[in-house]
Amino acid sequence: MAVVARSVSWLRHLLDHPVSLSRVRRITVAVTDWQIPQRGWSGRLGPVPHLLAQRVALPRQDRGRAVVEIELRWSVPLRSVLVAVLPLLTPVRPLPTPGSPEVTAQDVLPGWLGAGPTLAVAAGELPGGIAVRPYDIVFRPDGRTPSVAGDAAGTAYRTRLAVDRFGVPDVERGDLCRTGPDEHVDRPGHAVRCAGREEGGVLLDAEYAVPIGRYGPFGPDTPRAELTFSSGPDGGSWRIRGPEPLDRSGRLDRPRLTERTWAALAGIGVLDCPSVPGRRPRAEAALLLHLALAGVLVRAPGLPPACAAHLSDEVVELLRAPLPGLAAARPDPDLEWEVRAVRQRRAVLRRHARGFALPRLAAATFPGLGALPSVSVLLVTRRLEHVLDAVRAVAAQTYPELEIVLCLHGVGLPTGLRRRLAGYGRPVEVVEVPAGRSFGEALAAATARARGTLVTKFDDDDTYGPEHVWDLVLARHHSGATMVGKAAEFVHLGTLEITVRRDAGAPESFAPIVAGGTILIGRGDLAEVGGWRPVPRSVDRGLIDRVRRAGGLVYRTHPLGYVYQRRPAGHTWDPGLEYFLRDGGAQWTGLPRHAEFGTSGPAATGTARRIPRPHRVR
Repeated sequence: MAVVARSVSWLRHLLDHPVSLSRVRRITVAVTDWQIPQRGWSGRLGPVPHLLAQRVALPRQDRGRAVVEIELRWSVPLRSVLVAVLPLLTPVRPLPTPGSPEVTAQDVLPGWLGAGPTLAVAAGELPGGIAVRPYDIVFRPDGRTPSVAGDAAGTAYRTRLAVDRFGVPDVERGDLCRTGPDEHVDRPGHAVRCAGREEGGVLLDAEYAVPIGRYGPFGPDTPRAELTFSSGPDGGSWRIRGPEPLDRSGRLDRPRLTERTWAALAGIGVLDCPSVPGRRPRAEAALLLHLALAGVLVRAPGLPPACAAHLSDEVVELLRAPLPGLAAARPDPDLEWEVRAVRQRRAVLRRHARGFALPRLAAATFPGLGALPSVSVLLVTRRLEHVLDAVRAVAAQTYPELEIVLCLHGVGLPTGLRRRLAGYGRPVEVVEVPAGRSFGEALAAATARARGTLVTKFDDDDTYGPEHVWDLVLARHHSGATMVGKAAEFVHLGTLEITVRRDAGAPESFAPIVAGGTILIGRGDLAEVGGWRPVPRSVDRGLIDRVRRAGGLVYRTHPLGYVYQRRPAGHTWDPGLEYFLRDGGAQWTGLPRHAEFGTSGPAATGTARRIPRPHRVR
């Protein structure tokens, strides 16, 4: 078989196409317009069974035609080969987890399933009669018992759910199924109540649906467009019209947006949807979610109940809410619009992205596997006066699976301070490192005591908003990068007692560097590249260099929720105040007062000069 796709995004379309179930032994995959995510990145062919030979031809420049040829000893489904080829052409990094169920979609191809080591698609009978059940969760287009080969009375699954291609479970037709003679059997017809309205029903493949490089523009003066639905009886199509030449249309049975639609929306700040018909509520809900993930501020004040029933409460509230006011007195009048768009996409990702929604979907049957990836916050300090404020900022994070590793570098922890740390409601692991060891060695000691599958670094005097860790985990999921972080775009200058907003590079894109106090990386990835270097300074840059030399990617998410502090006492890296004031934008006296930064109180006064926000689509 030969597969020719315009881009990697189009190649992903085949994952939920019926042709993906065709069996192949020799295959050529060509992507005519492939672009390397970042110079230095090194993709790898994923596991594919019975591999005999492979050949990869990539363009000499950063962009061009990419060809992958595969030969196998025995035939396998085309989908298995595509899942292996994708990480060779684009970053793919599943969320780390200590346990997960084997998931199979039988006789249905949900658009949200995507690629993953525990996700599969099957047509016809499932294999049976083996010692370990091959499937823990089976999705079907109806509520019937999955057909199993061999001993049909044997139990090869534990949960079955009826779903459509949008991933919406029909809980009235799903049930809990017997897995073995010694396990609990629920009463016949008992429904799987694992996807309530508060969580949302429609699932999305976030790795496909979030365009890298799209951020902004924001504000009341940005161009606007309007989304309408066909007035025919089927209501099966949609159309987006805005400033010339924006005029895009599509069908609801394929709600995912194409790259051309992403590009057409690049300059749009607000997408108004005055009326949602509710004739195809699942498909309409899926389209609105995809538009929000594209970075556009979507407003649908007339969202009907039938459509809202398939969305999480948080998303519904943000879609229906009035647009922010002008807030002309604020130093940055467009900040509220930016916050609104970020909150909307954040809500869609954590409530509807497959990586987060699927574990919740299975939580009724596998309650121990529904937890989010655990995160360890590494907090290394020499200054006891900063400990309580720093721990308080970590404890205020909304991310639930969080522990604090407090590393005291050359100082001891007084008994009274230790007792106060116990009152913040987060597990705190205290590590003491002698003063003679370098900062890199202190970080290594803290990492060795960390129990999280992800680790992130907090600096003891920087300012962090309550959603900061969530932002990093979400960015890692949809970008596939080895390391994620934020830019030092909001900088508080202690000498002048002002906060400036500077142009620190394009948000939501792969970048050469991120702020050291925002780094998040998998603990396994950190160990694989060699961990922290034993150096006294520039430890963050040393790790970033190791990640990039290993062929990994660094991703910079949005800058909200983090303020980099420049203390009067000085820093090891000191380019001077003029460096941070050069080409600056909005300025605040003190810190910007906003819930997104974890600050409160009256709005700070200041001056503003708008910084054009990048809205590139690659």
